[in-house]
Amino acid sequence: MKKSVGAILFIGLLAQPLTAAAPPYTSEAPIAYMKDLASGAVLYNKGGQTRIPPASMAKMMTAHVAFRLIQTGDLKLDTKFTVRPETWQKWHGPSAGSTMFLSAGEQVSVENLLHGIVTLSGNDACVVLAEGIAGTEQAFVALMNEEAKRLGLKNSNFGNSNGWPDEGVTYVTAEDLASLAEATVEETPDLYKRFYAARSFTWGKTMGGQDIQQGNRNPILGRIAGADGLKTGHTQEAGYGFTGSAEQDGRRLVMVVAGLSSFNGRISESVRFMDWGFKAWKAQPLFKKGQTVETAEVQLGSATSVPLVAPRDMAVTLPRTASTNISVKVVYKGPIKAPIAKGQRIAQLIVSTPDTPPQILPLVAGETVDEAGIFGRMWNGLKSFFG
Repeated sequence: MKKSVGAILFIGLLAQPLTAAAPPYTSEAPIAYMKDLASGAVLYNKGGQTRIPPASMAKMMTAHVAFRLIQTGDLKLDTKFTVRPETWQKWHGPSAGSTMFLSAGEQVSVENLLHGIVTLSGNDACVVLAEGIAGTEQAFVALMNEEAKRLGLKNSNFGNSNGWPDEGVTYVTAEDLASLAEATVEETPDLYKRFYAARSFTWGKTMGGQDIQQGNRNPILGRIAGADGLKTGHTQEAGYGFTGSAEQDGRRLVMVVAGLSSFNGRISESVRFMDWGFKAWKAQPLFKKGQTVETAEVQLGSATSVPLVAPRDMAVTLPRTASTNISVKVVYKGPIKAPIAKGQRIAQLIVSTPDTPPQILPLVAGETVDEAGIFGRMWNGLKSFFG
């Protein structure tokens, strides 16, 4: 069964009616989506579930797969991969799109290839990294799609490592791109900060022997406080797109715009959209990390209950002009069967306001509860029988 506990938890916040409607916004992008990671609230959704070609925003998945392999120790930043002549031949020249300016036979470290992917958007860097990790680009693409499945990206598919047009094999949605960005930020935070916020990267030399320095195309870096990612994309088919993230005062937003008609239009809309997200909405703190929200009944465990705690500082997102009138409830399928690991997600905190969709936040077990032996079960049964 589902057990619901709530409403009375936040009596102190239920003082005034919430009268402010969601802040109005009209995006100039055909596709626009924004999510507040602190609360899980979707602040704006215009075509967020529409399948679109990602162009170079697909490189976020290439980097994410590599980040995860580095985190598990299966890939080292100082490992070097050799640029195959065939790969160089295909991905150099004006018809090959963005490039890191790699050379045939050159040995390049994973760290430099990741800079080439994230900062320079190098199509060549993606393929060299993919071949170095998995042997062939298509074998690496299989890893990309496995990761998409793990993350629950139900409307995305990858046909190559760099987002090059492939007659519709590669597609994503804005919602899925935001989920991918969220996973990178939360699962590999150190690597995210190390690579995505770089303003420029230097690699290769001109015919005259001068170093080639290229700037990060991220349109909100230096224009929005706290901006630190993620990735632009552009092809004739896809138009101009951008998946971006910024953090201010502990509140992180992820945004996606796609289908814009110009480079400058992407800059102006990305800045305007992210600025609206921070200024038109506010965070209402709920619980501190580790704070107990409720307890849940446990079945067949060494204890009859387990505390449900906040895995991080939790907040609800409200319009800037709104009061703090909210209703909440804790929901879980219970009793929860042991064993239960400390930190395991076992419940949800559902927060509702009159003018925003429900915001669903995870609650985790505050303690480990082992499976009870036969005598423990008998004792818990007796306690339950006698109240």
